[in-house]
Amino acid sequence: MAEHHPVSDNKHKLPANVGASYSGNGRTSTSVVGEPGNSTGGGLSGGLAQPAGWQSLLSFTILFLAWLAGFSSRLFAVIRFESIIHEFDPWFNYRSTHHLTTNGFYEFLNWFDERAWYPLGRIVGGTVYPGLMVTAGLIHYVLNLLNITVHIRDVCVFLAPVFSGLTSISTFLLTKELWSQGAGLLAACFIAIVPGYISRSVAGSFDNEGIAIFALQFTYYLWVKSVKTGSVFWAIGCCLSYFYMVSAWGGYVFIINLIPLHVFVLLLMQRFSKRVYIAYSTFYIVGLVLSMQIPFVGFQPIRTSEHMAAAGVFVLLQAYAFLQYLKDRLTKQEFQTLFFLGVSLAAGVVFLTVIYLTYTGYIAPWSGRFYSLWDTGYAKIHIPIIASVSEHQPTTWVSFFFDLHILVCTFPAGLWFCIKNINDERVFATNNDRMNSGNLYDKVRRAKCASTCRSRRRRRRAWGPNIKSIVTMLMLMLLMMLAVHCTWVTSNAYSSPSVVLASYNQDGSRNILDDFREAYYWLRQNTDEHVRVMSWWDYGYQIAGMANRTTLVDNKHVEQQSHSAVESFTAGPHRAPPPTTFPRCTDVTAPRLHATATTLRSHTVAPPRFTCPESASEACKRAGTDRVVSRRAGENRAHVLACYIDHN
Repeated sequence: MAEHHPVSDNKHKLPANVGASYSGNGRTSTSVVGEPGNSTGGGLSGGLAQPAGWQSLLSFTILFLAWLAGFSSRLFAVIRFESIIHEFDPWFNYRSTHHLTTNGFYEFLNWFDERAWYPLGRIVGGTVYPGLMVTAGLIHYVLNLLNITVHIRDVCVFLAPVFSGLTSISTFLLTKELWSQGAGLLAACFIAIVPGYISRSVAGSFDNEGIAIFALQFTYYLWVKSVKTGSVFWAIGCCLSYFYMVSAWGGYVFIINLIPLHVFVLLLMQRFSKRVYIAYSTFYIVGLVLSMQIPFVGFQPIRTSEHMAAAGVFVLLQAYAFLQYLKDRLTKQEFQTLFFLGVSLAAGVVFLTVIYLTYTGYIAPWSGRFYSLWDTGYAKIHIPIIASVSEHQPTTWVSFFFDLHILVCTFPAGLWFCIKNINDERVFATNNDRMNSGNLYDKVRRAKCASTCRSRRRRRRAWGPNIKSIVTMLMLMLLMMLAVHCTWVTSNAYSSPSVVLASYNQDGSRNILDDFREAYYWLRQNTDEHVRVMSWWDYGYQIAGMANRTTLVDNKHVEQQSHSAVESFTAGPHRAPPPTTFPRCTDVTAPRLHATATTLRSHTVAPPRFTCPESASEACKRAGTDRVVSRRAGENRAHVLACYIDHN
């Protein structure tokens, strides 16, 4: 009778222990959970009875806590002040979203806003990226269907913190595809609390970046997935995510240039494959058609220089694939000659075509913001209004540490490991310069596992566990320092709405400075409904949103002449031009110009009929106006906030 060995006795139970391997002595050894390439699964009917079940539960718990931590850290402004829209651009987004939820989607697309860009007006549907408004409106609609009564303002205030959790999940998925699950979890925790992202997604910051960063990361994940699998399904998913990104933010240009760059680098590295061909061909064609459905984008994908790199790589990829098809039908010498000539000819034709179409005007040239990316002094010379915006200024070196802390150091380490263990998807991560800082953690974790194995083999050496403990303690200290730094920066630097200010007394008590909203409320209650307001362009959206009055310029005005006139008026008498340069102030039916001013003092409640600062008074006189009215509390403490044209 044959002997029954343990292996043969358990051959029917082997599928229940997938991930376990049998050694020569019949004992089982399990693989390290979470290592790339290892697979775990099977087991008892209960999911938590196997390592994969506990691993999934742990991953879900960490992602949920990362979402919760990211959401909570963005609520400082709501706790300290109230549920209010911050800054300037978010006020226009909120006003547009309110119009969308009140009048419907098609009315929103055809909405002519007569309170903006006087006397031109603004067709809102064709001049905005509607993704932010549609997302908030859809959430508000679903909540009302569920009988959850909530004001659209609260949806707008808390939209960005909610989407920060989705960004953490998309970052986890992306980093998991690039490296491993452990790296993805730490990357998700990093991006949930990093101040650089919180500054664009704090509660009340109802701006495009609040949802666009999620769309950006999720598009990158789906692109990497489509390249790894070569599946049309994932490529179509990438196109849909790209379409959402196009509808949400003008930063979609980064995607439409980064993905072609990834494909181009793969061709240079001779990593062409059917997977890359299927993924990019599907993405470019379907993504191009979908992006052109946004009214504000229109035909820009085929008529602007920012999109020509994607078209050039698409043509080059088709030529490369055709030459690869001919490879088996030609000799080696013939193929090399044809390949060199074909690729060179395709690249030359694309380049000369773009140059010719740009010269003849069919393709728009590069924008000023593109030139400012390479020459930081370009905007100061040619487009001063762009240079005046702080977010267009070159980033200082201190800001990198202020917004990233230890991630400044972990990013190069993760980038190095991606280059050291290169593959198709890690080429994309190298080009992208994204959040691969979690790779350092994964390498440290693998090093600790390796050191553990060595210490078991070399038990005589007592210093092995000590070094492991020291490294672990140092890592924990760095992570705690990161958490403290991120919380402090978020609380003190990125949680103060510009429309409501605060000051602190010597005893530590706080004073709320609500002068801006008081001034807007005064305009709303004491001026005619059809009055036209001239203000510095930053305040245009807030005046339209809170005072509900028509403005001459705002943050999106397209006429440089109106911006220049307003700048000259508010700059003082030494720059006040002749009245002919103020067509919006003098060429109206009732040219009585009034000024409304405010001060950064909490007790500014004086009547609105005082002498304006001398500079503004002289500027108004030189502009051909007959009276100036201001709000002021204290000598030389008031500054002009807005001027309005009265019909009386």
